[in-house]
Amino acid sequence: MAQYKCFSCGKVITNKILEKRFVCPHCNSKIFYKPRKHIAKVKAI
Repeated sequence: MAQYKCFSCGKVITNKILEKRFVCPHCNSKIFYKPRKHIAKVKAI
């Protein structure tokens, strides 16, 4: 299941909540982003 974060309040919102209405249930914002996992950088030799 995909998880998004609200750009305004920073709360995590699941994909299931966004199926009906694409607004944040906490602050009514319509701007979301999908947080990325930390990527380990490898230095080339």
